[in-house]
Amino acid sequence: MPVSTEMFDLTGKVALVTGGTSGIGKAVAAAFVQHGAKVLVGSRNQEKVDAAAKELDGIADVSGEDPVAAGVSIDVANGGSVDRAVRKAVDLFGGLHIVVNSAGLMCKKPSFDLTDSDFNDLYNIHVTGSLRVAQSAGHIFREQHEGCIINLASISSFVDLVEVAAYASAKNAILGLTRSLANEWAKYGIRTNAIAPGFVPTDINRKMIEGTDRGRRIIEHTPMGRFGDSSEIAGGAVYLASPAGRFVNGHTIVIDGGYLASGIGDSVAPWEKDD
Repeated sequence: MPVSTEMFDLTGKVALVTGGTSGIGKAVAAAFVQHGAKVLVGSRNQEKVDAAAKELDGIADVSGEDPVAAGVSIDVANGGSVDRAVRKAVDLFGGLHIVVNSAGLMCKKPSFDLTDSDFNDLYNIHVTGSLRVAQSAGHIFREQHEGCIINLASISSFVDLVEVAAYASAKNAILGLTRSLANEWAKYGIRTNAIAPGFVPTDINRKMIEGTDRGRRIIEHTPMGRFGDSSEIAGGAVYLASPAGRFVNGHTIVIDGGYLASGIGDSVAPWEKDD
């Protein structure tokens, strides 16, 4: 029996995407709009918020004067800011059904040099920030007995990358947070999952992996022989948020071009020289 395209239809759903003005968050927001959802994108930079919302509204394949995308200034490190963003989604679009926790930052530093502030800042955004958004939206989800939370984990949730201990630790914590909320909140009709992207160049990591020895070694270890693209991560979010993913709860989907599966194999590095 073929799978209907309606299984991936998000028409009538409203999503809030933090970190939605660039990179993976923006790609997820675009994919949601293309599949029929209305989307509120947020970040701390109002100028970027306005530009992203305008761009997203322009790609919607719908007619009419009502926007399908809007922006909101949100700081996930501040509970009041999070609550205001959640209320704005409801006020603008009449409800809220999906949240994607994509806000993040990077700290590349030798572990001997890490400070308490380095660690706490990353945890406050990635982990506590994700919890703040989940809690605020969760009150709405619980009342309507329907909701989908998608957290952003990372390939570094599973493997070590040197000099990113604070980031890796936070992304490991996302796995535990995802499982805990999935286990506790399913009775309220709330599903919680995560996506762990492989190596995708974005604003927070591009200088670390593009044109660097680290990037060369990453591609060498990736069976598909390349970095990923943000749009390739977005498909996983559509699946988790759509009717196709309605029985998926507490899982982390890895989208990495085979990086975690790779052991010792043929070299696939594009710059490998012939003998």
